[in-house]
Amino acid sequence: MILVLGLLSVPLGADAQQPEKVHRIGVLGATSASAYTIYVDAFRQGLRDLGYVEGRNVVIESRWAEGRYERLPDLAAELIRDRVDLIVTHGPAGARAAKQATSTVPVVMALVGDAVATGLVASLSRPGGNVTGSTFFWPELVAKRLELLKDVLPSVTRVAVLSNPDNPNFRGPLKEAMNAAAQSLRLEVQQVDARGPNDFESAFAEMAKWRADALMVPEDAVFISHAGRIAELAAKRHLRTIGFAEYAEAGGLLAFGVNFVDLWRRAAVFADKILRGAKPAYLPVERPTKFELIVNLKTAKALSLTFPQSVILRADKLIR
Repeated sequence: MILVLGLLSVPLGADAQQPEKVHRIGVLGATSASAYTIYVDAFRQGLRDLGYVEGRNVVIESRWAEGRYERLPDLAAELIRDRVDLIVTHGPAGARAAKQATSTVPVVMALVGDAVATGLVASLSRPGGNVTGSTFFWPELVAKRLELLKDVLPSVTRVAVLSNPDNPNFRGPLKEAMNAAAQSLRLEVQQVDARGPNDFESAFAEMAKWRADALMVPEDAVFISHAGRIAELAAKRHLRTIGFAEYAEAGGLLAFGVNFVDLWRRAAVFADKILRGAKPAYLPVERPTKFELIVNLKTAKALSLTFPQSVILRADKLIR
């Protein structure tokens, strides 16, 4: 009898040990996997730091729009049909496509400019709905870049602003903040449209026709993916420029902004909380508190520019 009971206890114990749940996370990207490898890898590292192992307790399904923002809604719907547990995305176009595709599957914004103004969340403290994550107040950041540009290069008078008309952020509050900052700084600004790399040449030709002496490159998935090409065209026309960190790294003159890699890694924390049962509606949207000033001294030399020591000391990073 003891022997029989002992044998019976083995399958009972095995049955009691439930297999580990495998979570399915969808990544919805506006451009290409190759262009965003560093950011998705940061997200993956964030998951590993929290105990997730791909293939064991988490699977990542990715969909990329290849710079064609109009594809995002179909790709988001495809992820929903694949029964993902949540979607991680970036930029207002990606977040909006995910939000429109589902009202039940949670959506984590790795990084979005002004999530409140674009209608993605009701408020930062109580997002409501199924969307949460990280955002920054883009209009204020753009205004600060104009201020820095004028402070560092007082001779600048006409600033072209590269703009993607498919990106909702380039309308409304951004334009108002940019115009207000330009007026106070006595600058002329003009938005120049470019939906993708095929539009860059004509965009720079328009800047030359307008006689721009400086260029601001705001955050946009297409511009991030092609930062090197934009920097090359700006250098060819001797434009003094300011943009995001990756732009300065690719050859732009100045950068002021947030760290994209850190925010993608932070997206894993949001994903973990949601997978453990937290509701996006009650997870406050976070704003980055650290902004970095980057100066590309190599580009400055090529443009025959010399920055005052005060600017060098203010910089968080110098590219030589």
